[in-house]
Amino acid sequence: MSTINITNARKDLYNLVEAVNMYHEPALIVGKRANAVLISEDDWSAIQETLYLDSIPGMTKSILEGANEALEDCISEEMVKW
Repeated sequence: MSTINITNARKDLYNLVEAVNMYHEPALIVGKRANAVLISEDDWSAIQETLYLDSIPGMTKSILEGANEALEDCISEEMVKW
């Protein structure tokens, strides 16, 4: 995570936002009274989705089991009924 003081972040906000989105690396913005972290919208959405899925009982275990299942043991996408 990169660190930048709040004055420099304010001066170069456009480029800071661009870099956070391009490299998916958060930026720690350090101020005199408080600090903040700037992350891309995509990364924020991914964090929120992970927290949601982790809140469903058994979901983490199910995802890990599915990731370890051999591809030939899976059904084809066309056979999935939503």
